[in-house]
Amino acid sequence: MEQTQRVLSRTPPFPASQPRKRRTLVRSFFSKVSWKLRLRKQEPLKNVFFILAERARDPNAKKRHLAMRGLGTLAHETPDKQVKKYKKVFLALLVHGLYDPVSSDVIHESMKTLTIMLGKIQGQDLGSFFVDITLQTRILLDDENDGVRYLAFVLFGQLAAFAGQKWKKFFTDQVNQTQDSLLTHLQDKSPQVAKERAAFPE
Repeated sequence: MEQTQRVLSRTPPFPASQPRKRRTLVRSFFSKVSWKLRLRKQEPLKNVFFILAERARDPNAKKRHLAMRGLGTLAHETPDKQVKKYKKVFLALLVHGLYDPVSSDVIHESMKTLTIMLGKIQGQDLGSFFVDITLQTRILLDDENDGVRYLAFVLFGQLAAFAGQKWKKFFTDQVNQTQDSLLTHLQDKSPQVAKERAAFPE
């Protein structure tokens, strides 16, 4: 939980500003999500989850972005036991968002929610998702956006901690292939990224 709060409080805003119409849309979207979360005893939580899951695959990038934010809210506010119940669907949607071919916003929100998810499930039973997340996160270490790079290092650090025996060799190979990038980011233009990189286990 402490790591989740750190990520949420320190992640650079992305983007720095939003049009008034979009801010209104975001507030409206989250008010509906929060309302559904408060009424989860009357309306099964799975209904809210699957509404967000459907929107997470919408052709419209803005809707996908808002859905990822909603999934992040859901992951953050929902008890760990229920998060684990829907873990595979959660991870499938977040990995899908991590590879979004159009929207950096969707990628950013997917990464933020993944940091929450991995913290809640402590990296247990990730299966092949571990490979999918690692490969894309490694690429995003060099993203031009400071917020994306920062979260990439947070995720990479979590993956290092959760690799275990099953994925240790694979993850070590990925780290070895990323040595030049890891060295470069010790002097990253973003102080937050450089600090997170310095904390990365060698």
